Amino acid sequence: MKIVGSIVFALMLLSCNNGSNNQRVISGSSGNINNLTVVVDNLLWEQNVGEAIRNIIAAPAEGLPQDEPLFSIAQLPPQVFSDFTTKSRIILKIETKKEAATRIANDVYARPQTVVVVSGQNSTEIIDQLKTNAEKIIDAYQKEEIKEKQRRIKLSLFDITPIKNKLGLSIKFPTAYRVAQEEDNFFWIRKDITTGTMDLLMYEIPISALKKGDSTVLDVVRVRDSIGKIYIQGALEGSYLGTEDAYAPYFFETIIDNKPTFETKGIWDLKNAFMSGPFINYAIEDKVNNRYVMIEGYVFAPSVQKRDYMFELEAIIRSATLK
Repeated sequence: MKIVGSIVFALMLLSCNNGSNNQRVISGSSGNINNLTVVVDNLLWEQNVGEAIRNIIAAPAEGLPQDEPLFSIAQLPPQVFSDFTTKSRIILKIETKKEAATRIANDVYARPQTVVVVSGQNSTEIIDQLKTNAEKIIDAYQKEEIKEKQRRIKLSLFDITPIKNKLGLSIKFPTAYRVAQEEDNFFWIRKDITTGTMDLLMYEIPISALKKGDSTVLDVVRVRDSIGKIYIQGALEGSYLGTEDAYAPYFFETIIDNKPTFETKGIWDLKNAFMSGPFINYAIEDKVNNRYVMIEGYVFAPSVQKRDYMFELEAIIRSATLK
């Protein structure tokens, strides 16, 4: 019996050892949303490579009334990149005296995590890699941050049953929001913040209301202005939520819930009053039901930065699914 027991114990140890060898334990990542760690030599950071990184990674975010960077950057030299500094959720590493390349990896030092490694024999090759792959790099970081923001939102979800029943729309937003107005198939959702409010609008329009082509952005502006005039009126007589005429909106085509979607970013204003701020509008094509589902987020927060507020609204809207 002693011999049998010894054999069983030895097999258990062997099994445990094999398991530990095959599974790498990775700790959780950390950091504020849209905070990027850049690992690069101090001298390169102070010269052309650092300038190229800042021009790409810290370029102004689109659709905001004041310039705010896409990402907030913390630079570290490679010598101190270890232990807790490797746990950032999004990381850019610059490696010199190596073959020119741009590699994107996930969960290298922590989970979840996106690490972009840009290499080159010299500064010229590294800068060329950064410029050539700028769009791909930013997209990888933004997808990681959207995913993380949506994970945090899911911790405390608002009951969306009325929205689902009336619009056939599922969307995830936290309980910090409240229903300010529900009328017909129109929903106005609000969240109070220290300096103002964050707002979501949800409604549907006939598919014929938006014509695809050069005039689509004008159709989106016309629709949102008409909706604002009906439902979102200011305290002053004749004031309503509209689109700021002085700023041409940014317009893109994207995908939400595997459906073609028009994305419009710009500045809203309260017509005949003195209030304004950024908005982001998504028109999701729902061919099955011959309609567009319109979801818009906008912020009123004077005298403070608005990037992270708008990012939260974008993460919420991108969680949308239609029946």
